[in-house]
Order: sequence, then C-alpha cells, then structure tokens
Amino acid sequence: MCSAVTPTQATSDAGIVRVVLDVPLDRWFDYLNPGLDIREGNRVVVPFAGRQLIGIVMALAEKSEFPEHKLKAVIQAFDDVPFDAATLKLLRFCADYYHYPFGQTVLASLPLRLRQIKPAVSRKMWMYQLAKPVPDGLIGKRQLVLSKLITALQQHEECNEAMLGEVSSGWRKAMLPLLESGLVTRREVVAIRPSLTASDHEPALNEEQEHAVNSILGALGRFQPWLLFGVTGSGKTEVYIRLLQAVLAEPKSQVLIMVPEINLTPQLEGRFRSRLSQFSLVTLHSHLSESERLQNWQAAQSGEARIVIGTRLSVFTPMPHLKMMILDEEHDSSYKQQDGMRYHARDVALVRAKQCKIPVVLGSATPSLESWYNATGSIEHPAKANKQPTYRLLKLTKRAAAQAKLPRIFCIDITHSPPEAGLTPQLKQAIEQRLKRGEQSLLFINRRGYAPVLHCSACQWLADCRRCSAKMVLHLRQRLLRCHHCGDEQAVPLQCPSCGNPDLRPVGQATQRIEETLQQLFPQARVARVDRDTIQAKDALTELLSAVHAGKIDILVGTQMLAKGHDFANLTLVGVLDTDSALYSPDYRASERLFAQLMQVAGRAGRGEKPGEVLIQTAFPQHALFAALQTQNYAEFAGSLLQERIVLQFPPATYIAVMKAEAADYALVSQFLEDLTHAAREFVAQQASNFSEMPIIYDPVRPGIARLNRMERGYVMLQCAQRNALQQLLHAAVAWAWQHPLQAKIRWMVDVDALDY
Repeated sequence: MCSAVTPTQATSDAGIVRVVLDVPLDRWFDYLNPGLDIREGNRVVVPFAGRQLIGIVMALAEKSEFPEHKLKAVIQAFDDVPFDAATLKLLRFCADYYHYPFGQTVLASLPLRLRQIKPAVSRKMWMYQLAKPVPDGLIGKRQLVLSKLITALQQHEECNEAMLGEVSSGWRKAMLPLLESGLVTRREVVAIRPSLTASDHEPALNEEQEHAVNSILGALGRFQPWLLFGVTGSGKTEVYIRLLQAVLAEPKSQVLIMVPEINLTPQLEGRFRSRLSQFSLVTLHSHLSESERLQNWQAAQSGEARIVIGTRLSVFTPMPHLKMMILDEEHDSSYKQQDGMRYHARDVALVRAKQCKIPVVLGSATPSLESWYNATGSIEHPAKANKQPTYRLLKLTKRAAAQAKLPRIFCIDITHSPPEAGLTPQLKQAIEQRLKRGEQSLLFINRRGYAPVLHCSACQWLADCRRCSAKMVLHLRQRLLRCHHCGDEQAVPLQCPSCGNPDLRPVGQATQRIEETLQQLFPQARVARVDRDTIQAKDALTELLSAVHAGKIDILVGTQMLAKGHDFANLTLVGVLDTDSALYSPDYRASERLFAQLMQVAGRAGRGEKPGEVLIQTAFPQHALFAALQTQNYAEFAGSLLQERIVLQFPPATYIAVMKAEAADYALVSQFLEDLTHAAREFVAQQASNFSEMPIIYDPVRPGIARLNRMERGYVMLQCAQRNALQQLLHAAVAWAWQHPLQAKIRWMVDVDALDY
C-alpha cells in the first residue's frame, strides 16, 4: 500500500525553502521564507530569472550553502500538498532513469491548474453518515422524509448529496436536526460524478477466466506482474471487473486502470460504471476540460475516487490507497511519451507497483515482445543465460461469448486481383453481401485525409511540406494540403507550381477517399468515417459508437481508432486495405506493430453470434506474418521475431537508448553528434574494466524524416546487453552534453528504450 506522507509544519523560523521548478536544470533552488506557513510538498510562487514560477517545496532547512543576502524570498504559498512521498519517489526514479530534470518531471505530472499561479479550487460536496444508533421513537408516523433518510443512511456506509437527492427533494431541511443532534456527521470531499445506473447482468466466467481471477487475487499484498494474454473477445474486461469487485471490497482501497488512447476510455468507463456503480470512478485524459481534470485528479489524490481510468500520464497520479494496477492493451506504443520526458507508462507502472508492493496486470491479445519475453523467458543470450520469467503468464484462448468464434482470415492477392479505387472485387462483393443480410462492415486503412500524395503527371512534382522532409496529405473537402507531422497547411494549388500543368492528381488512398468511393458504390448504405478529423468534439466518438450499436451505421471506415477495444455484435466483416508499406519499413519493430494492429482490427469481427470474416488486401499473401495471422498463432510469431532480435541484437535481447539533436543548421547537429560519439567511445574505453558487457556506440545518422518543423535532425544510438552499463554511459554522455560549447545552439534530448527514431 502507498501511504501519504504527513507534511511537516514550518514557520518563518525554518529560514530556507528548497524547491524544484519547471526549468531544464536538475537541481533544487533555495529561497528565503518571509514568514509564510510552508510545508514540504506545498506549491509556492517564487521569482526566477525575472518572472514568477510555481515550485514544489522539497525540503525546509535552517541554512543554505549560498549567502543569505543573495537569496530571494518566496512570494506566495498555497496550502495544497499535491504529492505524497511514494509519488515523489517514483518521479525521482523516472528523472534519473530517463535523464530528465527532476523539476520538469515533477511539474509536468501535475494538472495544468496546479501549474498556474492561482489557488486550486475544486467543486466540493458533503458525505453523510450515521454517527450512532438511531433511538427508538425518534421518527414519528408523519415524518416520511426523515424515515427515508435514516433508512438510506443505515443501508450505506456513507451517502453523498446525489444519493440523498434521490430519496427526497426536501432532504436538506430534514437533515438539519440530525446534524444538530450529532446523530449524523458529515465531511466535505471533492465532488465526483455519481454512477447512478447499475447493471445486474454478470456473465458467468469460463474456466480460464476464473483461473486468471483467482491467480491474480492470490498475489494481493505483494508485487507480481501478470501478463493476461487473451485472444480478442476473450473477456479480459470481465476479468478486470471481477478483480476490482474483490479488491475494492476492502474499505478505501483504490485501483488504477490504464488505457493507451482516449477513444478507448468512454466504452470502458461505461462498463465499469454500470457494473461497479457502488464505487466512485473518475477518468483522466486530455479530452477533459482543465477544471474536470483537476477535479478528478484531486479526487484520486484524496482517496475519494476508488477507481481511476486514465491514459499514460495517469501513471503518476497520487493514490494513497493503491492496491492494484491494470494496463489494458499493454503492447500499444501510445504508452510511450514522444516529447518532454520520454517515459514508457507500462515500464513506469511496473516500477510503481514494485515500490508499492502490489500486483500489476498487463492485458493484451498481442503482447509486446518485451512482455512476452518477461513472461516466457524464451530467449537465448550469453548475458541473459538461464533467465527465469519475471511475469506470470495467464492465457485466455477462446472467446467469452458462447456462440462467438474467432473470425476466418483470408488474404486477397492484389497482383492477381487489382483494386479499383482502393477496393478489390472480392471485398466489394463481401460488403454487398453484408448489406443484404443487414450486417455491418468495417474497412481499416491507417491513413487519414483524402490521398497521401498530390502529383503532377507532367513533371513528376509532388507536394512537399515547407517545414519537413515529408509529403503533404490532400484533404479534398477542406481544399487543403496538410502535413501530418508538423501541422502546416497550404491551399491546394490550381496548377503545378513547377510546370504550370493544371492536371494535378491525388495518388493513393486514405479514409476520405474510401468513404467517397463507398458512397458511390453503395448509395443506399449508411457510411461513417472515424479518424482524427471527424472525432474532434468531446462526445463525437461516443455518439458515433452509440449509432453503430443501434444499427444506424452499415459501413465504418477508419484508422487505428477503431482497431481495438470496441465490441460490435453485428459487425461480421473487416476489410484491411493497405498493409504492405509496413513490410518495407526499415524499422525493426514494423512487423511486430503490423501483426498487433491486424490482429486487433481482425478481432472486431464476429464478436456476437454471427461468424466473422477478415479480408486483407496484399501483394504478399505468402508472407510468414499473414500465415501466423490466419492461424492466430501469436506465440509462434513472437518466437520467430525473438530469434530475429537475437541475431540483430535488438530489444529485448539488448537495451538501447538514443541521443537526439536538432537545430536549424544540420552542420551544428552533425558536429555535436560527432563529438558525442567520440566522447562516448573514449568513456567506454576508459571504463572497459568496469563493464562485463561493453556498450556499443553507433555512428550518427539521420532519421527517416530528416527535417521536422524546420529543424534538421540526427541521432546516435547506444546499445548494451546490460541495463546498468547503458545507464552509466548515459550519465556520462548527458554530463558531457551539458558542457559542450554547442549545447546552447542546438536542442538535444535522451530517449531511453526508444521506440522511434
């Protein structure tokens, strides 16, 4: 259990206040206390470099190593304490492991409202409970409202205002004499949206689900990672619900559930609210308003919220009574932060669970190779000889619904059956059959917009981004060319900027173009597109999913937003339009990501009583990846990938980190990275006797997108079979980088356990 630290009181006698700030300096800053009531953990306002900043008090001291006349005074102190000792310990680990300034790590984990120079005001409500037994004869025959109030308070440990409002609209007046007499007490808490709708439907667990639940519950009170490996539709969410029912039966206990993307939150939240309506639940993700996010964060921090569902940043949410963590779709790359501190929320969750001595459940139909290796130990490497699995593996091999079967998967060879407007004849026929039967279809293409390229057939001009070394994507309805990397937009030219040819043509397919094609081919069909362009309003996805469940949509066209987590009982066909680009990728993780993506999207078909079918359009139907996908044999596929990684010496066979640099002039980047490479190799040579495994420093290279938002980029990859040796090298490299003459002219960063370059 993670317990909250008790803050120590301080007065002006404490003298020195030591704070961390949101600045790129990994140190504490000393300030004078002008007589304010300041405690460790308080937010304070301090002067820094001619401006005022929010800081977090780390310690109070009598003296400073700096002369007192040089110290500035704290301007203002707020009485909130946003962090407990356990959360600060976790943040300290992350700052050290990911080589990021501690102050920026701490402040970035807070809701925006707590990073602003103003009090953190939250909406409050009262919780009521009986303080002593009700005396006989207290309630008269005509005191109906009072009788109902007493009954409600006797039936529940505590009642909030919403619960009492359901008893009677006049409950407040009736409550006054109970409070005055001391029969009822109340306490003020952060307001939480109540779960007023409850579901009595509780499906029976199959043997595999029951084994999973019992095994995990047997590990309560100690650190144990569990990999819940279940095929799509196998009932992993039902396992989560049963675990929560058991864990939350203990008073005050809390559970954190993490999902990789915002669009998975509403459906998951709905299921948990209906089945666990007796427990307070909040969500934490970027689609909340800032006031909602603060409200929910404080409810979790105070212990009022028993269930927290959130995306990757929620891993840092203070929860004083945390008893279990669950990560759904643990393989998803969205758990990896790609700017600021480049942490991986899955790995941080494991560290937090270990520090708190609680179990952590990682759920996936296609686990990451790192998790699969940790659960099976199936890898051979001299530095990892005889390694025992550190995770416990639980398998769900069949779909939970009695009539639901895994879909049949077929590959359509587009070299023999060329697609027209993106669709092969076989796929068109399959869609038409579903329309006749009143069933739903989903077409998956992971590319939004109308077409990925605008092309001039006369001079071969292509629409390039002005800021990036990437192509502009055509958004035809908006008459815009848009870069999906930097966000730059241009009007679609009326003629070729290079030769004046007015015949500019879109090349390739994307979601808008497929939607247009479907509307032309099947004018009677109700077609809906789901991508980042259509799902911008707060409740847009929830409303669209409701329409799908209600049978108001016949064909869905979408990106990876539709690939996972959604359960459509009447959806029997999934068509995958473009997969081959991933097979050409130089990224060693490309095949792993593609397999996971295809397995997830294929799992949307046949989740009800009707059988499902998946049609994949590809020029390589004999590829080993598709063979494994058709048999849905992830274990075999993962085993072959692990052997490849051993040969290539890539994770999880080894550990990697990337030091990246960018500047307006690539000459500066090149010089910095060349110097870094030389210094790192010198350090390894000098420390050779201290390394049982020698780190490897590769030559500097440029990424696939060499220029991003007008910044020229490059990186150096560091690799080692031992994590500690790599961390030693990184500590030396970061210290060196801070002292380099060019460090003020370039932007450099460290990406530990990098997924992308």
